[in-house]
Amino acid sequence: MPLDPQARAFLDQLAASGAPPLHALSVAQAREIIVMLFAAPGEPEPVGAVAERTIPGAAGGLRARVYTPRGTGPFPVLVYCHGGGWVFGNLEAYDATCRALTNAAGCIVVAMEYRLAPEHRFPAAPEDCYAATKWVAANAAALGGDPRRLAVGGDSAGGNLATVVALMARERGGPALRFQLLVYPVTDHEFETPSYRDNADGYLLTRQAMINFWDHYVPAPDARRHPHASPLRVPEPSGLPPAFVITAEFDPLRDEGEAYASRLRGAGVEVAQKRYPGMIHGFFSLGHALEQGKQAMRDSGAALRAAFGA
Repeated sequence: MPLDPQARAFLDQLAASGAPPLHALSVAQAREIIVMLFAAPGEPEPVGAVAERTIPGAAGGLRARVYTPRGTGPFPVLVYCHGGGWVFGNLEAYDATCRALTNAAGCIVVAMEYRLAPEHRFPAAPEDCYAATKWVAANAAALGGDPRRLAVGGDSAGGNLATVVALMARERGGPALRFQLLVYPVTDHEFETPSYRDNADGYLLTRQAMINFWDHYVPAPDARRHPHASPLRVPEPSGLPPAFVITAEFDPLRDEGEAYASRLRGAGVEVAQKRYPGMIHGFFSLGHALEQGKQAMRDSGAALRAAFGA
């Protein structure tokens, strides 16, 4: 179907602002613009409580934020890995997303600032996210959570990291994960899929931006084939947690996200996969501008509640 009218209006407004395309931004510029891009207007969506923490990463402390829903715990817990091409993104940029997830799923959301490329290249980011997930599992009760109902999630590069945390947990003997929420995840390092060709430019995320991100994150071609960088290439995906995989029609990453869902399903993993028609990359965090962003958030909350047994 054609580009959603709300998505077209958003892209037109962005173009009118004079913002350069994503691939033309320096690392420093990208790190600044993401906060403005995803910030919801008005007051933040209220949740039960928000607490700033420092939690252990693989090589030191990580800044983290714990969002707790209203009500009486213990609550299920979602560890959320933010997007940004492994190069940018922070707690401020994803505050609205995490607040919305907390309320939609009725769960604690723990978000952290993992180490970013190019200062910290692969495998720094997945090792940080795995270390954070282990810490959350061990400390869930102290956070008001239930360690038996633990999930991972993320969008874009964060979706890649969530898939890799699930792989690491399977390989390293835990923690036990109930679910994966994978929002337009990066799952491979190829740039020649139909969705890359058809959506190379003009839909927020560009093909060249993804090439740049991979060059920053995993410059060595051989390392890109490792399943912890390109999880679509994992030899055996059986035994992984159930997943909800979200993709967008006008997104370069559409095909690899759907291919990963298909691989999981073929290995006997319970998977729900939904392509949102007319949508662009980033729409999940743009619910303030795009109705389908709100719908994807509602769908994610329902999937998490079902997986948690809530």
